[in-house]
Amino acid sequence: MRRKGIVVGACAALVLAGSAGAVAWWQSDAGGAKPVGTWKDAPGVARTPVALSKARVAPEQNAADAAGAAPVKVAEPVKTKQRTVIEESAQAAAEKGRQKVGELVQVGKLLGYANRPEKETFRYPGASYVKLHFDRMAMLPGDYLTVSNPDGTESYRYDAPKLLETRPVDKWAMSVTGDTAVLEVHRGADPLGARSLLGNLGINVDQVARGFSRTEQRGVPEEQLTAPGRTGREESVCGSDTTKDAVCYRTSDPVAYTRSKAVARLLIDGTELCTSWRIGAKNRMLTNNHCFDNSEAAYDTEVWFNYQCATCGGYDTFKPTKVWGDKVLATNRDYDYTLFTVENFGAVQKFGYLELDTARPVKGTQLYVPQHPAGDPTRIAGALGDRAGNCAVDDPGYTGYAQNSDVSYYCDTEGGSSGSPVLSRKTNRVVALHHFGGCPNSGVRADLLYAKLRGAL
Repeated sequence: MRRKGIVVGACAALVLAGSAGAVAWWQSDAGGAKPVGTWKDAPGVARTPVALSKARVAPEQNAADAAGAAPVKVAEPVKTKQRTVIEESAQAAAEKGRQKVGELVQVGKLLGYANRPEKETFRYPGASYVKLHFDRMAMLPGDYLTVSNPDGTESYRYDAPKLLETRPVDKWAMSVTGDTAVLEVHRGADPLGARSLLGNLGINVDQVARGFSRTEQRGVPEEQLTAPGRTGREESVCGSDTTKDAVCYRTSDPVAYTRSKAVARLLIDGTELCTSWRIGAKNRMLTNNHCFDNSEAAYDTEVWFNYQCATCGGYDTFKPTKVWGDKVLATNRDYDYTLFTVENFGAVQKFGYLELDTARPVKGTQLYVPQHPAGDPTRIAGALGDRAGNCAVDDPGYTGYAQNSDVSYYCDTEGGSSGSPVLSRKTNRVVALHHFGGCPNSGVRADLLYAKLRGAL
Protein backbone atom coordinates (compact mmCIF):
# COMPACT_ATOMS: atom_id res chain seq x y z
CA MET A 1 0.00 0.00 0.00
CA ARG A 2 2.92 2.35 0.35
CA ARG A 3 4.73 4.25 -2.35
CA LYS A 4 6.57 7.52 -2.23
CA GLY A 5 4.56 10.47 -3.55
CA ILE A 6 4.89 14.19 -4.08
CA VAL A 7 3.56 16.05 -1.06
CA VAL A 8 2.17 19.53 -0.64
CA GLY A 9 0.72 21.12 2.47
CA ALA A 10 -1.88 23.60 3.61
CA CYS A 11 -1.12 25.64 6.71
CA ALA A 12 -4.04 25.25 9.11
CA ALA A 13 -2.86 27.62 11.83
CA LEU A 14 -5.75 28.64 14.03
CA VAL A 15 -4.41 32.11 14.74
CA LEU A 16 -5.92 33.52 11.56
CA ALA A 17 -8.69 36.06 11.66
CA GLY A 18 -11.88 35.02 9.91
CA SER A 19 -12.99 31.63 8.67
CA ALA A 20 -12.33 31.87 4.96
CA GLY A 21 -9.50 32.62 2.60
CA ALA A 22 -7.05 31.11 0.18
CA VAL A 23 -4.04 29.33 1.58
CA ALA A 24 -1.00 28.80 -0.60
CA TRP A 25 1.23 25.74 -0.35
CA TRP A 26 4.93 26.35 -0.76
CA GLN A 27 7.92 24.23 -1.53
CA SER A 28 11.50 25.33 -1.03
CA ASP A 29 14.27 24.43 -3.43
CA ALA A 30 17.54 25.84 -4.69
CA GLY A 31 15.65 28.57 -6.51
CA GLY A 32 13.75 29.69 -3.41
CA ALA A 33 10.21 29.10 -2.22
CA LYS A 34 7.40 28.95 -4.74
CA PRO A 35 3.67 28.24 -4.53
CA VAL A 36 2.52 24.82 -5.71
CA GLY A 37 -1.21 24.95 -4.99
CA THR A 38 -4.06 26.62 -3.14
CA TRP A 39 -6.52 25.48 -0.50
CA LYS A 40 -9.67 27.51 0.17
CA ASP A 41 -11.31 27.23 3.58
CA ALA A 42 -14.94 27.60 2.56
CA PRO A 43 -16.95 29.95 4.79
CA GLY A 44 -20.05 28.70 6.53
CA VAL A 45 -19.56 25.01 5.69
CA ALA A 46 -21.56 22.86 8.08
CA ARG A 47 -19.87 19.98 9.86
CA THR A 48 -20.56 16.48 8.61
CA PRO A 49 -20.11 14.47 11.80
CA VAL A 50 -20.09 10.77 11.06
CA ALA A 51 -18.45 8.22 13.31
CA LEU A 52 -17.53 4.76 12.11
CA SER A 53 -20.24 2.99 14.07
CA LYS A 54 -23.02 5.57 13.60
CA ALA A 55 -22.58 6.75 10.03
CA ARG A 56 -25.10 6.97 7.26
CA VAL A 57 -24.57 8.04 3.67
CA ALA A 58 -26.52 10.69 1.80
CA PRO A 59 -27.49 10.12 -1.86
CA GLU A 60 -24.87 11.08 -4.43
CA GLN A 61 -25.01 14.67 -5.58
CA ASN A 62 -25.16 15.32 -9.30
CA ALA A 63 -23.06 18.47 -9.15
CA ALA A 64 -19.36 18.24 -9.96
CA ASP A 65 -16.72 20.66 -8.85
CA ALA A 66 -15.40 23.49 -10.97
CA ALA A 67 -12.78 21.27 -12.54
CA GLY A 68 -15.39 18.85 -13.84
CA ALA A 69 -14.86 16.26 -11.13
CA ALA A 70 -17.04 13.20 -10.70
CA PRO A 71 -20.07 13.25 -8.36
CA VAL A 72 -19.18 13.52 -4.70
CA LYS A 73 -20.43 11.60 -1.72
CA VAL A 74 -21.48 13.90 1.11
CA ALA A 75 -22.31 12.53 4.52
CA GLU A 76 -25.24 13.83 6.58
CA PRO A 77 -24.77 15.25 10.06
CA VAL A 78 -25.69 12.74 12.73
CA LYS A 79 -27.19 14.12 15.95
CA THR A 80 -27.42 12.51 19.36
CA LYS A 81 -29.67 13.63 22.20
CA GLN A 82 -27.00 15.79 23.80
CA ARG A 83 -24.33 16.44 21.21
CA THR A 84 -23.19 15.55 17.73
CA VAL A 85 -21.05 12.52 17.00
CA ILE A 86 -18.14 14.82 16.18
CA GLU A 87 -18.21 16.08 19.76
CA GLU A 88 -18.40 12.55 21.13
CA SER A 89 -15.47 11.37 19.02
CA ALA A 90 -13.45 14.45 19.97
CA GLN A 91 -14.08 13.72 23.64
CA ALA A 92 -13.03 10.09 23.16
CA ALA A 93 -9.79 11.24 21.54
CA ALA A 94 -9.16 13.71 24.37
CA GLU A 95 -9.59 10.93 26.93
CA LYS A 96 -6.82 9.05 25.15
CA GLY A 97 -4.66 12.18 25.11
CA ARG A 98 -4.77 12.58 21.34
CA GLN A 99 -6.09 15.71 19.65
CA LYS A 100 -9.03 15.21 17.28
CA VAL A 101 -8.25 16.78 13.88
CA GLY A 102 -10.75 15.07 11.61
CA GLU A 103 -13.70 12.71 11.33
CA LEU A 104 -14.68 9.50 9.55
CA VAL A 105 -17.26 9.61 6.76
CA GLN A 106 -18.89 6.42 5.47
CA VAL A 107 -19.04 6.27 1.67
CA GLY A 108 -19.05 2.82 0.05
CA LYS A 109 -17.77 3.38 -3.49
CA LEU A 110 -16.79 0.44 -5.70
CA LEU A 111 -14.86 1.00 -8.90
CA GLY A 112 -12.38 -0.48 -11.32
CA TYR A 113 -13.80 -3.54 -13.09
CA ALA A 114 -16.95 -5.04 -14.70
CA ASN A 115 -18.10 -1.76 -16.26
CA ARG A 116 -17.59 0.17 -13.04
CA PRO A 117 -16.01 3.64 -13.20
CA GLU A 118 -12.25 3.81 -13.09
CA LYS A 119 -12.06 7.27 -11.53
CA GLU A 120 -13.83 8.88 -8.57
CA THR A 121 -13.48 12.25 -6.87
CA PHE A 122 -13.99 12.65 -3.12
CA ARG A 123 -14.55 16.29 -2.24
CA TYR A 124 -15.42 17.80 1.15
CA PRO A 125 -15.50 21.61 0.95
CA GLY A 126 -13.20 23.23 3.49
CA ALA A 127 -11.49 19.98 4.59
CA SER A 128 -7.81 20.32 5.48
CA TYR A 129 -7.01 16.83 4.16
CA VAL A 130 -8.78 13.82 2.63
CA LYS A 131 -7.64 10.28 3.42
CA LEU A 132 -9.18 7.20 1.79
CA HIS A 133 -9.67 3.80 3.41
CA PHE A 134 -10.07 0.57 1.41
CA ASP A 135 -11.78 -2.64 2.49
CA ARG A 136 -11.39 -4.24 -0.94
CA MET A 137 -8.41 -4.05 -3.31
CA ALA A 138 -8.87 -6.94 -5.73
CA MET A 139 -6.72 -6.02 -8.73
CA LEU A 140 -4.97 -8.01 -11.40
CA PRO A 141 -1.17 -8.03 -11.34
CA GLY A 142 0.15 -5.08 -13.31
CA ASP A 143 -2.74 -2.80 -12.35
CA TYR A 144 -2.31 0.04 -9.87
CA LEU A 145 -4.13 2.89 -8.11
CA THR A 146 -3.26 6.53 -7.73
CA VAL A 147 -4.64 8.86 -5.05
CA SER A 148 -3.95 12.48 -5.95
CA ASN A 149 -5.05 16.04 -5.50
CA PRO A 150 -6.90 17.52 -8.51
CA ASP A 151 -3.86 19.01 -10.23
CA GLY A 152 -1.61 16.03 -9.56
CA THR A 153 1.02 17.91 -7.54
CA GLU A 154 0.51 15.44 -4.69
CA SER A 155 0.14 11.85 -5.81
CA TYR A 156 0.61 8.37 -4.33
CA ARG A 157 0.76 5.10 -6.24
CA TYR A 158 -0.33 1.69 -4.93
CA ASP A 159 0.50 -1.39 -7.01
CA ALA A 160 -1.51 -4.61 -7.17
CA PRO A 161 0.02 -7.64 -5.44
CA LYS A 162 2.04 -9.95 -7.63
CA LEU A 163 -0.65 -12.60 -7.16
CA LEU A 164 -4.39 -12.00 -7.39
CA GLU A 165 -5.81 -11.32 -3.92
CA THR A 166 -9.58 -11.11 -3.35
CA ARG A 167 -9.85 -11.26 0.44
CA PRO A 168 -11.05 -8.19 2.40
CA VAL A 169 -8.35 -5.69 3.33
CA ASP A 170 -7.93 -2.91 5.89
CA LYS A 171 -5.76 -0.31 4.17
CA TRP A 172 -5.37 3.44 4.52
CA ALA A 173 -3.95 5.55 1.70
CA MET A 174 -1.67 8.45 2.54
CA SER A 175 -3.67 11.63 3.12
CA VAL A 176 -4.00 14.22 0.38
CA THR A 177 -3.74 17.81 1.56
CA GLY A 178 -6.75 19.98 0.79
CA ASP A 179 -10.43 19.18 0.37
CA THR A 180 -10.33 16.89 -2.70
CA ALA A 181 -8.83 13.47 -3.43
CA VAL A 182 -9.00 11.83 -6.85
CA LEU A 183 -8.84 8.04 -6.95
CA GLU A 184 -8.03 6.40 -10.28
CA VAL A 185 -7.60 2.78 -11.27
CA HIS A 186 -4.92 2.22 -13.92
CA ARG A 187 -5.32 -1.07 -15.75
CA GLY A 188 -2.84 -2.91 -17.91
CA ALA A 189 -3.35 -3.87 -21.54
CA ASP A 190 -6.38 -6.13 -22.13
CA PRO A 191 -6.62 -6.94 -25.88
CA LEU A 192 -9.21 -9.70 -25.33
CA GLY A 193 -11.42 -7.70 -23.00
CA ALA A 194 -11.21 -10.34 -20.28
CA ARG A 195 -10.96 -7.80 -17.47
CA SER A 196 -14.46 -6.49 -18.06
CA LEU A 197 -15.82 -9.96 -17.25
CA LEU A 198 -14.14 -10.18 -13.85
CA GLY A 199 -17.03 -9.06 -11.68
CA ASN A 200 -15.44 -10.29 -8.46
CA LEU A 201 -12.64 -7.76 -8.82
CA GLY A 202 -12.77 -4.15 -7.74
CA ILE A 203 -11.57 -1.46 -5.37
CA ASN A 204 -13.93 -0.33 -2.62
CA VAL A 205 -13.55 2.83 -0.55
CA ASP A 206 -15.65 2.18 2.53
CA GLN A 207 -14.75 5.33 4.49
CA VAL A 208 -12.92 8.62 4.25
CA ALA A 209 -11.11 10.59 6.94
CA ARG A 210 -11.93 14.27 6.41
CA GLY A 211 -9.66 16.79 8.13
CA PHE A 212 -11.37 19.60 10.01
CA SER A 213 -11.34 23.09 8.55
CA ARG A 214 -9.84 25.88 10.64
CA THR A 215 -13.32 26.96 11.74
CA GLU A 216 -14.23 23.45 12.87
CA GLN A 217 -10.91 22.92 14.63
CA ARG A 218 -11.56 25.96 16.82
CA GLY A 219 -14.62 24.21 18.23
CA VAL A 220 -12.89 20.93 19.10
CA PRO A 221 -11.87 20.43 22.76
CA GLU A 222 -8.12 20.66 23.27
CA GLU A 223 -7.81 18.73 26.50
CA GLN A 224 -4.58 16.96 27.27
CA LEU A 225 -3.98 14.15 29.70
CA THR A 226 -3.32 15.43 33.22
CA ALA A 227 -1.20 13.94 35.96
CA PRO A 228 -2.97 11.54 38.34
CA GLY A 229 -4.81 13.42 41.07
CA ARG A 230 -5.36 16.59 39.07
CA THR A 231 -8.87 17.70 38.21
CA GLY A 232 -8.41 18.16 34.47
CA ARG A 233 -9.92 21.64 34.69
CA GLU A 234 -6.57 23.40 34.62
CA GLU A 235 -5.46 25.26 31.51
CA SER A 236 -2.39 24.05 29.61
CA VAL A 237 -1.75 27.47 28.09
CA CYS A 238 -0.37 28.99 31.28
CA GLY A 239 -1.37 32.66 31.20
CA SER A 240 -1.24 34.24 27.75
CA ASP A 241 -0.10 32.00 24.90
CA THR A 242 3.55 32.78 24.14
CA THR A 243 4.07 30.15 21.44
CA LYS A 244 4.96 31.35 17.96
CA ASP A 245 5.49 29.81 14.55
CA ALA A 246 8.87 28.08 14.45
CA VAL A 247 9.98 30.25 11.52
CA CYS A 248 9.64 33.36 13.72
CA TYR A 249 12.90 32.28 15.38
CA ARG A 250 14.93 31.62 12.25
CA THR A 251 17.04 34.72 12.98
CA SER A 252 16.50 35.46 16.68
CA ASP A 253 17.00 31.85 17.86
CA PRO A 254 18.46 29.83 14.97
CA VAL A 255 19.40 26.90 17.21
CA ALA A 256 15.80 26.40 18.38
CA TYR A 257 14.55 26.82 14.81
CA THR A 258 17.00 24.20 13.52
CA ARG A 259 16.12 21.78 16.32
CA SER A 260 12.42 22.17 15.49
CA LYS A 261 13.02 20.60 12.07
CA ALA A 262 13.48 17.21 13.78
CA VAL A 263 9.92 17.39 15.15
CA ALA A 264 7.08 15.70 13.24
CA ARG A 265 3.29 15.74 13.22
CA LEU A 266 1.61 12.34 13.65
CA LEU A 267 -1.74 11.59 11.98
CA ILE A 268 -3.11 8.54 13.83
CA ASP A 269 -6.13 6.48 12.79
CA GLY A 270 -6.83 9.04 10.08
CA THR A 271 -8.31 11.60 12.48
CA GLU A 272 -6.12 12.05 15.57
CA LEU A 273 -2.93 13.93 16.30
CA CYS A 274 0.22 13.67 18.41
CA THR A 275 3.76 15.01 18.08
CA SER A 276 6.96 12.97 17.61
CA TRP A 277 10.64 13.59 16.92
CA ARG A 278 13.79 11.95 15.64
CA ILE A 279 15.99 10.69 18.47
CA GLY A 280 19.59 10.05 17.47
CA ALA A 281 21.13 9.55 14.05
CA LYS A 282 19.54 6.17 13.34
CA ASN A 283 16.00 5.47 12.19
CA ARG A 284 14.38 6.15 15.55
CA MET A 285 11.34 8.24 16.51
CA LEU A 286 9.98 8.94 19.99
CA THR A 287 6.43 9.77 21.05
CA ASN A 288 4.09 8.89 23.93
CA ASN A 289 2.78 5.44 24.72
CA HIS A 290 -0.71 6.96 24.90
CA CYS A 291 -0.36 8.03 21.25
CA PHE A 292 0.16 4.43 20.11
CA ASP A 293 1.91 1.37 21.51
CA ASN A 294 2.15 -1.30 18.80
CA SER A 295 3.53 -1.80 15.30
CA GLU A 296 0.12 -2.29 13.73
CA ALA A 297 -0.89 1.21 14.85
CA ALA A 298 2.49 2.64 13.84
CA TYR A 299 2.14 1.13 10.38
CA ASP A 300 -1.04 3.13 9.72
CA THR A 301 0.31 6.38 11.25
CA GLU A 302 1.48 9.20 8.99
CA VAL A 303 4.61 11.07 10.08
CA TRP A 304 4.81 14.63 8.66
CA PHE A 305 8.17 16.41 8.67
CA ASN A 306 8.66 20.07 7.71
CA TYR A 307 5.02 20.96 8.40
CA GLN A 308 6.01 24.54 9.17
CA CYS A 309 4.78 27.99 8.22
CA ALA A 310 6.90 29.74 5.62
CA THR A 311 6.53 33.21 7.16
CA CYS A 312 6.17 34.39 10.75
CA GLY A 313 2.48 34.87 11.52
CA GLY A 314 1.46 33.83 8.02
CA TYR A 315 -0.34 30.76 6.84
CA ASP A 316 1.66 29.54 3.88
CA THR A 317 3.62 26.36 4.58
CA PHE A 318 6.68 24.68 3.24
CA LYS A 319 6.13 21.36 1.52
CA PRO A 320 5.88 18.70 4.25
CA THR A 321 7.44 15.30 3.74
CA LYS A 322 5.07 12.47 4.71
CA VAL A 323 6.29 8.97 5.56
CA TRP A 324 4.63 6.01 7.24
CA GLY A 325 5.45 4.75 10.69
CA ASP A 326 6.82 1.21 10.75
CA LYS A 327 7.91 -0.85 13.78
CA VAL A 328 7.55 -0.20 17.50
CA LEU A 329 10.87 -1.08 19.14
CA ALA A 330 10.00 -0.28 22.76
CA THR A 331 7.02 1.09 24.67
CA ASN A 332 6.13 1.67 28.33
CA ARG A 333 2.95 2.97 29.91
CA ASP A 334 4.39 4.17 33.25
CA TYR A 335 7.04 6.25 31.50
CA ASP A 336 4.68 6.98 28.61
CA TYR A 337 7.07 6.44 25.71
CA THR A 338 7.00 4.63 22.39
CA LEU A 339 10.16 4.24 20.31
CA PHE A 340 9.49 3.38 16.67
CA THR A 341 10.91 3.48 13.15
CA VAL A 342 9.59 4.92 9.89
CA GLU A 343 9.52 3.67 6.32
CA ASN A 344 11.52 5.57 3.71
CA PHE A 345 13.90 6.86 6.38
CA GLY A 346 16.16 8.40 3.74
CA ALA A 347 13.47 10.98 2.94
CA VAL A 348 13.58 12.46 6.46
CA GLN A 349 17.25 12.21 7.43
CA LYS A 350 17.87 15.75 6.18
CA PHE A 351 15.70 17.20 8.96
CA GLY A 352 18.24 16.32 11.63
CA TYR A 353 17.76 14.74 15.04
CA LEU A 354 17.70 15.48 18.76
CA GLU A 355 19.57 13.86 21.65
CA LEU A 356 18.61 13.11 25.24
CA ASP A 357 20.27 14.98 28.09
CA THR A 358 21.54 12.23 30.39
CA ALA A 359 21.91 14.53 33.41
CA ARG A 360 18.93 14.98 35.71
CA PRO A 361 17.46 18.47 35.13
CA VAL A 362 17.59 21.05 37.90
CA LYS A 363 15.03 23.58 39.03
CA GLY A 364 15.11 26.83 37.06
CA THR A 365 16.62 25.36 33.87
CA GLN A 366 15.24 27.41 30.97
CA LEU A 367 13.38 25.38 28.36
CA TYR A 368 11.81 25.51 24.91
CA VAL A 369 9.24 23.18 23.36
CA PRO A 370 8.79 22.70 19.57
CA GLN A 371 5.39 21.10 19.04
CA HIS A 372 2.24 20.71 16.92
CA PRO A 373 -0.46 22.15 19.22
CA ALA A 374 -4.05 21.63 18.03
CA GLY A 375 -2.79 20.44 14.65
CA ASP A 376 -0.93 23.65 13.83
CA PRO A 377 2.29 23.77 11.84
CA THR A 378 5.29 23.67 14.19
CA ARG A 379 5.21 26.24 16.99
CA ILE A 380 7.79 26.85 19.72
CA ALA A 381 7.11 27.74 23.36
CA GLY A 382 9.87 29.48 25.30
CA ALA A 383 12.26 30.37 22.48
CA LEU A 384 15.21 32.68 23.14
CA GLY A 385 14.35 36.37 23.33
CA ASP A 386 10.71 35.87 24.37
CA ARG A 387 9.35 36.94 27.70
CA ALA A 388 8.81 33.33 28.62
CA GLY A 389 10.34 33.08 32.07
CA ASN A 390 7.68 30.57 33.04
CA CYS A 391 9.10 28.10 30.51
CA ALA A 392 11.60 26.64 32.94
CA VAL A 393 11.90 23.58 35.16
CA ASP A 394 9.57 24.07 38.11
CA ASP A 395 9.88 20.68 39.83
CA PRO A 396 12.56 18.23 38.64
CA GLY A 397 10.95 15.40 40.64
CA TYR A 398 7.28 15.74 39.69
CA THR A 399 5.15 12.61 39.97
CA GLY A 400 3.51 11.44 36.77
CA TYR A 401 2.42 7.84 36.30
CA ALA A 402 5.42 6.84 38.45
CA GLN A 403 6.95 8.46 41.53
CA ASN A 404 9.34 11.33 40.61
CA SER A 405 9.17 10.31 36.95
CA ASP A 406 8.51 13.76 35.51
CA VAL A 407 9.79 17.30 35.15
CA SER A 408 7.13 20.00 35.55
CA TYR A 409 7.06 23.41 33.84
CA TYR A 410 4.67 26.14 32.73
CA CYS A 411 5.62 26.17 29.04
CA ASP A 412 2.48 26.56 26.92
CA THR A 413 1.13 23.38 25.32
CA GLU A 414 -2.22 22.25 23.87
CA GLY A 415 -3.95 19.15 22.60
CA GLY A 416 -1.71 17.59 19.96
CA SER A 417 1.48 18.51 21.86
CA SER A 418 1.70 15.02 23.40
CA GLY A 419 5.06 13.50 22.51
CA SER A 420 6.88 16.81 22.04
CA PRO A 421 10.52 17.21 23.09
CA VAL A 422 11.25 19.61 25.96
CA LEU A 423 14.75 21.02 25.44
CA SER A 424 17.19 22.81 27.70
CA ARG A 425 18.29 26.21 26.42
CA LYS A 426 21.68 25.58 27.99
CA THR A 427 22.48 22.24 26.36
CA ASN A 428 19.93 22.15 23.49
CA ARG A 429 19.31 18.54 24.45
CA VAL A 430 15.99 16.98 25.38
CA VAL A 431 15.34 16.98 29.14
CA ALA A 432 11.76 15.65 29.03
CA LEU A 433 9.17 13.95 26.81
CA HIS A 434 6.01 16.06 27.16
CA HIS A 435 2.84 14.16 28.04
CA PHE A 436 0.69 16.00 30.63
CA GLY A 437 -1.13 19.33 30.56
CA GLY A 438 -2.67 21.04 33.56
CA CYS A 439 -0.36 23.91 34.57
CA PRO A 440 2.05 22.79 35.65
CA ASN A 441 2.51 20.76 32.51
CA SER A 442 5.00 17.93 32.64
CA GLY A 443 7.13 15.49 30.70
CA VAL A 444 8.94 12.25 31.50
CA ARG A 445 12.55 12.86 32.58
CA ALA A 446 15.06 12.28 29.79
CA ASP A 447 17.66 10.76 32.12
CA LEU A 448 15.17 8.01 32.98
CA LEU A 449 14.31 7.53 29.30
CA TYR A 450 17.99 7.20 28.43
CA ALA A 451 18.51 4.52 31.06
CA LYS A 452 15.65 2.51 29.58
CA LEU A 453 16.27 3.11 25.86
CA ARG A 454 20.01 3.43 25.36
CA GLY A 455 20.31 -0.16 24.15
CA ALA A 456 17.79 0.50 21.39
CA LEU A 457 19.04 3.90 20.18
